[in-house]
Amino acid sequence: MSNPPAQLGSVRVENIFKTFRAGRDPVLKGLSIDFPVGKLTYILGSSGAGKSVLLKHILGLIKPDSGDIWVSRKNMAEIKGDELKHHRMVFGMLFQNSALFDDMTVFENVAFPLWEHTKLNDEEIRDKVHSALKILGMTGGYDKFPNELSGGMRKRVALARAIIREPSILLYDEPTTGLDPVTRTTVDELIETLKRELNLTSIVISHDIPSAILLADQIAFLHQGQIVFWGSPKEFKRSEHEAIRAFLAAEQRTVTALQS
Repeated sequence: MSNPPAQLGSVRVENIFKTFRAGRDPVLKGLSIDFPVGKLTYILGSSGAGKSVLLKHILGLIKPDSGDIWVSRKNMAEIKGDELKHHRMVFGMLFQNSALFDDMTVFENVAFPLWEHTKLNDEEIRDKVHSALKILGMTGGYDKFPNELSGGMRKRVALARAIIREPSILLYDEPTTGLDPVTRTTVDELIETLKRELNLTSIVISHDIPSAILLADQIAFLHQGQIVFWGSPKEFKRSEHEAIRAFLAAEQRTVTALQS
């Protein structure tokens, strides 16, 4: 076992293997990646490549068969119970479907983590909620319920809830999958805003090549359980790896079809 990275907000995955059923090939095969602190990293890859499995390991939701996952100085592969529950506070998380509480207002959804995990008074909570929503461009409508909001507005509320406890690491699970083009552009703008304003270590699990090229500081490509590419968006576009060329070619066919 190596020494953990020293910085708060650091995430380092070292040689992790994960198999879910005996006799099957591992989903993750000695995967290693060191995410730069304060930067935005996109993890791309085809369906079934292991992207969501990697994210669950980082969160400590599942344990590797072997290997280490260092998150802000602690090994998620080893800690458990109350220690693991408490350490997860370093994360903010945007779920694919936003995962808002339907019976809570905008304000209540964003305030919920503070009610659950802090002893702040009502005035302090109100100020933090308003501040988080303002960063994301919402200055009103706090009494509305999720079903009264557009898709883009629901994403704003979900992101405000994700950052309300001032995490050092922000995780995005397929943030633009299934969205219409207008809402997808809105989500890209929100990710860009948080990147600029908060300087968090941000990790995005995605299939969305245009968003990754536009926003990422670094791109990792996951293929057959391993990271086969790590570099800048410009380097990604020039990669000669067969799986990446196929991935980019499929995206280009979609663009061409839309233009014809």
